[in-house]
Amino acid sequence: MPDRIIDLSPTISPDLPVWPGDPRVTLRQPYHLARGDDFTLTELVMSAHAGAHVDAPAHYVRGGAGVDRLPLDALVGPARVVDTGDAEGVTAAVLAGLSIPPGTERLLLRTRNSTRGLMRLPEFQTDFAALAADGAQWLVDQGVRLVGIDYFSIAPYDDLAPTHRILLEAGVVIVEGLDMIDVRPGEYVFVCLPLKLKGADGAPARAILL
Repeated sequence: MPDRIIDLSPTISPDLPVWPGDPRVTLRQPYHLARGDDFTLTELVMSAHAGAHVDAPAHYVRGGAGVDRLPLDALVGPARVVDTGDAEGVTAAVLAGLSIPPGTERLLLRTRNSTRGLMRLPEFQTDFAALAADGAQWLVDQGVRLVGIDYFSIAPYDDLAPTHRILLEAGVVIVEGLDMIDVRPGEYVFVCLPLKLKGADGAPARAILL
């Protein structure tokens, strides 16, 4: 067994911030033991992109694969966590300066979002650090298969498409909404299993580091 399991997944609840315009998380219990029913049953309504979640090519690529067709071997395995410091945008130059070893397949970006505690604030923040388009191309050129980040989008709030399309068209799996406030840079084993939703553009996931 691993010495420590680090949970990167925010708790799914009505208090969880969501992307502006997306449905808020709703939990309803039409049956409950406390009300004399024989069992408790929870009904969940939410976007596929709430909390820790995976983006599939279908999110931005016409005819792209759904989340149920993502390769599981990309979602489980050795990963490197890097800290991008105070960088507002994670550009190719920022990434090139992080001494990321050649052959790295899974890269998790701990940005100033974690330093600011954004994933634990009750309201959605638009000024989060994100991966720039040239940074996305740099990752593709390096052969990265999965990239994760510590807020609800890998791409800047006001320029979503370029970063997403560069990564997803190249088959790079995107993981967003990771709580990495208490994570130090280094080498880990990453496990991220999204719900197997047929043809969906994304899915919630439980993501951990070992």
